[in-house]
Amino acid sequence: MARKTASDSARTLEGHRNAAGMKLAIVASRFNDFLVDKLVEGAMDAVVRHGGSLEHTTLAWVPGAFEIPLAARRMAESKKFDAVICLGAVVRGSTPHFDYVAGEAAKGIAAASLSTGVPVIFGVVTTDNLEQAIERCGTKAGNKGFDAAVSAIEMVDLLRKI
Repeated sequence: MARKTASDSARTLEGHRNAAGMKLAIVASRFNDFLVDKLVEGAMDAVVRHGGSLEHTTLAWVPGAFEIPLAARRMAESKKFDAVICLGAVVRGSTPHFDYVAGEAAKGIAAASLSTGVPVIFGVVTTDNLEQAIERCGTKAGNKGFDAAVSAIEMVDLLRKI
């Protein structure tokens, strides 16, 4: 006998992975660009694989992860984009700099999304070492840029249904 769950009787909303017609923005950090380039490639691959068009995708480069939130917020406020995908790589060093950059990037990206109502997706890889970063930029642990783009696509679709 199948167990009845709350979702059996509730109206359920869920975003689907169809980017057709979506206008997406990518904000990418030039710092650690040998890693971020792979994240950007992954994000663009996800857009295309899910029916989107690179002609409707805008890529903006910023100096580092700390600068991502401002550009992302401006793009979201412009209402030209259905979602903004934020990509960067912050690798821990021997100073507390990592904590400030990673923390402020995360807070700023979240604030941009909440203040504009536009999905602003956190695709900034934050790792303890270079090996972990490489793993998350297209090798063993997948590509977090691809994952971030898929999240953006799903969120746009979900918010359209709400």
